[in-house]
Amino acid sequence: MTSRPRVLQFGKMPLPQLDAELARDYEVSILSEQADPGRFLVEHGAEFEYLVTSAAMGLPAHVVDALPRLRFVSSFGVGFDALDRASLQRVGARVGYTPGVLDDCVADLAFALLLDAARGLSASDRFVRRGDWSRGRFGIHTRASGKRLGIFGMGRIGSTVARRAAGFDMQVAYHNRRPIEGSPHHYLPSLLELARWADFLVITAAGGEGTRHLVNAQVLDALGPQGFLVNVARGSVVDEAALVQALQQRRIAGAGLDVFEDEPHPHAQLLALDNVVLAPHIASGTHETRRAMADLVLRNLAQFIATGEPVAEVPWSAAQQQAASAAA
Repeated sequence: MTSRPRVLQFGKMPLPQLDAELARDYEVSILSEQADPGRFLVEHGAEFEYLVTSAAMGLPAHVVDALPRLRFVSSFGVGFDALDRASLQRVGARVGYTPGVLDDCVADLAFALLLDAARGLSASDRFVRRGDWSRGRFGIHTRASGKRLGIFGMGRIGSTVARRAAGFDMQVAYHNRRPIEGSPHHYLPSLLELARWADFLVITAAGGEGTRHLVNAQVLDALGPQGFLVNVARGSVVDEAALVQALQQRRIAGAGLDVFEDEPHPHAQLLALDNVVLAPHIASGTHETRRAMADLVLRNLAQFIATGEPVAEVPWSAAQQQAASAAA
């Protein structure tokens, strides 16, 4: 009887069924459940060629460095900024992730946050629950339909957000590192120009050092006192301290945030503001999407073990990035 491949699982997965399915198909060790994870890596790290993690958990360099035979990482999620690229490339490990299957749900939440921020839905809910309605009117807010929607990061998710915008009769423009060939939407060559043009600025760009704090005080001032920011990408893309000041001083009208710089700890002053909607990183948090992500984690791992090629690989090389952009 052929023994099952050994897999190191960095921690419990976001979908409990996936833990069970990995244990069913592979000889799994969960690093976070070891009495002494560091000692476990010293004693057993050389036994593992395959590892499973998530975008939220990431994979630090010290773990990769303890796995000299690591060949493949299957990650649950589309973000890969928390995976230590240098150490993975140093050991020659390939990385699979789960693009495509969560685009609709992330785009749905982007529009939910956009509408909530514009119309004050969460604030109006609190208004009713406090009993304030009997003492006065809630006030008027901002229409979303027919407005200008700027998208920073016109990849798969950004393109899906743009399709949602068509149903609201919105004009759409975007900024990327380069224009998307064949895109029906207007390309603006800088994020500052996009913010200046937009009524709503939606962030769907990748995280990492290349985009860290690109949405800064200057960009927020360009968005202006009638503008709204929505972030469903990575918290690192936005300078959170600058955003707090812009919201406090009403230099922008409002914001809808699903991601933060230090999760699960949003900037404390955000919690006191009524012109920002806060969600606990739930954009992909539907039964349908999490199931599809889990399936792709399993398919990536199984296909790499069988053929040496995953279904979907993190586009770290220039050639891969170009192919990913073309598929977006």
